[in-house]
Formats: sequence, C-alpha cells, structure tokens
Amino acid sequence: MTDYVEHEIDGVSFVLKESHSFDWLQSLGTVFRVFDQQDSGNLSFGIVQKDGKRFFVKYAGAHTIHANHTESPPEAIRHLKSSVSVYEDLAHDTLIRLTDHFATDEGYACVFDWVDGECLHSHWYFPPPAKYEDPRSPYYRFRQLPVETRIRAMEQILNFHIEVERRGYVAVDLYDGSLIYDFDRNFMKICDIDLYRKGSFTNTMGRMWGSSRFMSPEEFELGASIDAVTNVFNMGATAFGLLGGEKDRSYARWDAGEALYQVVMRAVSADRSERYATIAELSEAWKEAMMQGHE
Repeated sequence: MTDYVEHEIDGVSFVLKESHSFDWLQSLGTVFRVFDQQDSGNLSFGIVQKDGKRFFVKYAGAHTIHANHTESPPEAIRHLKSSVSVYEDLAHDTLIRLTDHFATDEGYACVFDWVDGECLHSHWYFPPPAKYEDPRSPYYRFRQLPVETRIRAMEQILNFHIEVERRGYVAVDLYDGSLIYDFDRNFMKICDIDLYRKGSFTNTMGRMWGSSRFMSPEEFELGASIDAVTNVFNMGATAFGLLGGEKDRSYARWDAGEALYQVVMRAVSADRSERYATIAELSEAWKEAMMQGHE
C-alpha cells in the first residue's frame, strides 16, 4: 500500500493513488461511507445531512486505485458528465434519482437520493466464490427468496428497460453490480446506467464494458451492431442471473418453470435473428409464459 495515499473525511478512511481535495463535500453534509473499489474511475460517498436525509454522491476526477487502465480521470469526468442527460431522460421508479450535479475545481459530481438495499454483486465484501456461498452475501440471500419474489424483481428490471427502449436508448454495462435489492420492501433498484447510449450504435471497442456473464456475443465483436436485439440478450442473461445458473443456462439450474425457461433461452440465443426483436416483444412472451404457470 506504499504507493497509495490514505484520505480521511469525517472519520471515514479510503485510499487513492495520489492526494486530492474534497473540501467541496463539506457543504453537502457528513460522509458516513466511501465506495473506493469501483473500476469505473469514479469514487462514491454516502452523505447524511443534519435533518437525517441521505444522499449518494458519485464523483469523477480523483485517481482511484481500481480504475481500468484505460480510465483516466479526464475520461471518467467525461463519462460522468454525459451520464446526466441519461438519468434525466430515463427517470423511473426503478432507477435511482439524480437530484443535482456540478463541477468542482478538479472534477465533477452527481448527487442522487440514497437507496436502501444491498448490491447483488458486492465484490469488495463478497468476491466469488463467497458471493455464491456465504449466507451473508446479498446475492446468496436473494437467491434464497421465493421464486415469485425473484420473478417480480426481474419484472421490475424488464419494465424499466421497456421504457429505456421506448425512449430510444440502448443499455450498456448492465450487470448485477448495477442492481440494489431492498430486502425489507422486496424492491429492486438500478443504480448505474452511466454508459447507456441514445440510439443503436456500432461496437468500436471489441470487448465492450460489462461483465461477460451478462454480455451478448456482439458485445465482444468489433463492428457489430449494438441495439434492441442486444438488449433482449442482456435481459435474458439477467434473468439467468436472478432465476437460474448465470452462464450455466441448463434447465437443471433454472427455478422458474418450463414456459419461462423457453422464453429466456430464446432471448439469449447466440444467433441474433432467433431472439425477440425488442424488449417489448420479450415482455409479451414473458407475460404469456407467466399465465401458463411456472410450477
């Protein structure tokens, strides 16, 4: 850790690659938590005000220790700034709510309402295999919930992405690290849509951002189209994450019955032409399968 610089704000410690000023945070309230393990290049804070209201602040501009080697502070700032319009355009009950955003001397900050719940891919506390095996792991606990409860959580994600599609956006970098589940209210929230894009586009990266557990073949292929059909795959892969065996898509690992299994298998077809054309179409097939029963 000799190459890292330890910082402390309001008694909460975290490390960065170099010193950075956070004086601007004082006007927002008291820091009660810092998230410094993301690979996006962002640093995040839990802030509480005197009246007890809590906020989640996402900040770009500091040299974080886990940033991807391609993600410099200027690049992270550019991504965070461009995400503002995405959160505004896609405002929805299932999405965390952006309340403010502003430039600082050295970076950029976005302020969101705090969301109660736990991240389903909290790799900083429960790296695999603990994610799947430790009874304290949010993902493990989610998988112990009744299948009906998990289906409803998946339907929240699906319904949000119908709106994403309707408003002309394509999801990028959606995975279970973007999912926060409130076990008390049985409610799913999506917390990270920074890289969602307006309109279909061409893959200019080769391997795109994201977790391979959720990504379609075209998200690894230079020159491939990334569009609604891609997002159909993402929704199917998410369903396998919440209701099945993630990348093991065998029926033996699936919890939600034959009819729904067939729908989700079509969604994750390697052949784009065999998938549903839109998330709305996938949703209709999902509803029909639910009516057939999944016992």
